[in-house]
Amino acid sequence: MSQTHRINHQPAFVLSSHPWRENSLRVELFSRDYGRVGVLARSARTRGSELRGVLVPFVPISVSWFGKEDWKTLHKAEWLGGWQLAQDKSLFSALYLNELLLKLTAREDPHPDIYHALHQTMREVCTQPEHSLALRQFEYTALKSLGWLPDFERDEWGDAVLPEKWYRVLPEHGLECLPNPIAQDNVVQGELLLHLAQQNLSATHVQAASRLMRKLIAFRVPELQSRLILQQLQQFKNQFSL
Repeated sequence: MSQTHRINHQPAFVLSSHPWRENSLRVELFSRDYGRVGVLARSARTRGSELRGVLVPFVPISVSWFGKEDWKTLHKAEWLGGWQLAQDKSLFSALYLNELLLKLTAREDPHPDIYHALHQTMREVCTQPEHSLALRQFEYTALKSLGWLPDFERDEWGDAVLPEKWYRVLPEHGLECLPNPIAQDNVVQGELLLHLAQQNLSATHVQAASRLMRKLIAFRVPELQSRLILQQLQQFKNQFSL
């Protein structure tokens, strides 16, 4: 996407940041109207820099940048407030969201719907102890927006998905209606597909939704390190709760 020379007051989240040169940062942002953007935050690591306490992950910020190169120059950043930083399990969930976006999205490919879903999901991750349903719904929204999911309300023949039927989800072909359930992560009841599409998951769907979305994401990107950590934490928790 061709970008203008200067962008002002763009809502965004910090996805990652790394030291650059002596006292600056390379920062990957996910912005509302420009998608993923790489910026150089000059002197951001110096004492007294106004950027030092603003370029933090998991909270919404407002950013301004300029330039036409692959890495823009960050001009200004302001904290928009909203919620406290993620901690404990929520921290790993927030890291997972950031890693997922870095792996799934391309530079300067705008997806406002993904940004708004990220804002809503990150708020829930940072403020609610249980947020699995919000993560699954975000995964669906991201993959759907990127064109990597079939219609969850119609099968491969164009027939309406029925709640009681079983379907195999084939990312590049559609939904295959099955006569009987099969023990596969991408085989689910129509009820789950309809709830995902209509964004009204409930606690009864969380395990099946987790298996399905894990399978569909793995089809697009290699195993995510943050997801592995989350799985290990859950296994550890289950081991000591027996």
